Amino acid sequence: MFTALIAALALSQSATAAPTAEAQVASVLDRLNQASSTADEATYFSLFAPDARFVGTDASEHWTMAQFRAFAEPWFKQDSAWSFPATSRTITIAPIDCRCIAWFEEKLDSPSYGETRGSGVMRLTDDGWKIEQYVLSFAVPNDKADAVVALIKGAAASAH
Repeated sequence: MFTALIAALALSQSATAAPTAEAQVASVLDRLNQASSTADEATYFSLFAPDARFVGTDASEHWTMAQFRAFAEPWFKQDSAWSFPATSRTITIAPIDCRCIAWFEEKLDSPSYGETRGSGVMRLTDDGWKIEQYVLSFAVPNDKADAVVALIKGAAASAH
């Protein structure tokens, strides 16, 4: 009887255990994609810290949240701003006592760009995990890198 009581107590505690920090960070990233997929601008930007930075795929895209929000506003007026669901993800919680810093790297599947990557840093705040920096990048296969670099160099040269 006592063993059954201990087992039942252990089960009830594990069922109500708080999600791990990694699960909480993953949830923020999942909500970020869901919000952009449904053009939910308020939710999308609430997942970022006020002083966060967004680094886009173009070399000129290194934005404050105000700049990024201004850029993204027309996209959020549509049914879907963009969709980059993760196909795999690695989350690391900094090995510090507060367990309040995380970094992540995820492979994303974009209908328009194919495989891309998202990476960044999050911080645990009084309002939960917030994105401090998000970097969106193209995944360029090594055997295609020379051709991509040549295209970029050619575009830069013709712009002058």
